[in-house]
Amino acid sequence: MRGQPLLSPVIYREKMAAAPVMMPYFGQQISSKSDLVPDWTRQEVSTGTTIMAVEYDGGVVIGADSRTTTGAYIANRVTDKLTRIHDKIYCCRSGSAADTQAIAEVVAYQLGFHSIELDEPPLVETAANLFRASCYRYREELTAGILVAGWDKRKGGQVYSVPIGGMLVRQPVSVGGSGSTYIYGFMDANYKPGMNKEQCMEITAAGNLCLWPWSGTAPAGETKGWRDVSTARSHGTTDTHCY
Repeated sequence: MRGQPLLSPVIYREKMAAAPVMMPYFGQQISSKSDLVPDWTRQEVSTGTTIMAVEYDGGVVIGADSRTTTGAYIANRVTDKLTRIHDKIYCCRSGSAADTQAIAEVVAYQLGFHSIELDEPPLVETAANLFRASCYRYREELTAGILVAGWDKRKGGQVYSVPIGGMLVRQPVSVGGSGSTYIYGFMDANYKPGMNKEQCMEITAAGNLCLWPWSGTAPAGETKGWRDVSTARSHGTTDTHCY
């Protein structure tokens, strides 16, 4: 402005040189040791999806936790990871929530048309192969681990595992998700071939219960039957369905 002396080049350079000196001090104030950074950002992530499916003579039992996490942040505590694909076919979803929801919707759409063309309920194996096809075709873009479980008149209760990458294998009992590593030993020790409906429901509920100290998943349960639909829900974030 008129009437004010301009800064000499020497003074200007001195002021510019002084600016970087303040930046390291400011950076030290907002460090990992500062109160501005929450403690949980430095802690190990202890949450993880756990899905389970067990065959028995006459149906299947499926179970899952209900937490959706974004890194170490719990974005949703009441997510339904057990998704209906057809009347007697469900899937358990693990991986990216958006990816698995999209795949489940596509397979449900395809299976619905397939059932109309056949004029009869679709096979569980058909649903599993549709999941396998989508997961394998888009294996580079999607992060999805699926358990397909259900009942049909040809093979009865069936459980198929479709892990990340698009492989397909039928198993009498299967677990999945990042939290499932905690319960492999429990399932190996407690699962026995030929278990009835009540035993399968008990082992599925107990498997999710033993994760409580690590994943923060409180015990609970919901049971449904093919004909007589009954519901028994307690506190917590675990769903157990019987079909």
